[in-house]
Amino acid sequence: MGRIKKDIEINSKKFWTLFDTGARNTYIIEDVAAQLPVFELKKIESVSLGGKVHLIKKDCRLEASVEGYNIRTNARIIDVLGDDEEGNKIQVLIGALAMQEWGIRLIPEEEKLDMTHYPKEFVEY
Repeated sequence: MGRIKKDIEINSKKFWTLFDTGARNTYIIEDVAAQLPVFELKKIESVSLGGKVHLIKKDCRLEASVEGYNIRTNARIIDVLGDDEEGNKIQVLIGALAMQEWGIRLIPEEEKLDMTHYPKEFVEY
C-alpha cells in the first residue's frame, strides 16, 4: 500500500487530495462535489473508511487535472475524509481503481506520482 498527498485541479481550483492504493474507490467531500454533476444512488451504500462507517447516498462525475493530465472517474460523496498527518483537510481521495485506469503509480519514497503510464490512447479488445 502507498499514499501520496498533493493538490489536483477541479474547475481550475486546487483541492488537497490523497492518492491511496489501500482504498479501492474514489471519494470526495460534499463541498467539492457541489461543483460537479451529482447523482442520487438508488440504494444507499455503507462503507468503512478512516475507522468510521459512512452511508453513501450520492456520487458524482469527477473530472480533474493531475499534474497536467486529465482524469475522469466516479466519486462517492462523503461528509468528511479527515485530516492528513499535518492537519490539512483531505478533500478528495483517489483510490486504486481510478489510479489503475489512468496509469497513475505512486513513488512513496519520493512522495511523487509516476504519470509515465498515463494512457495516450485507449485500445479496447
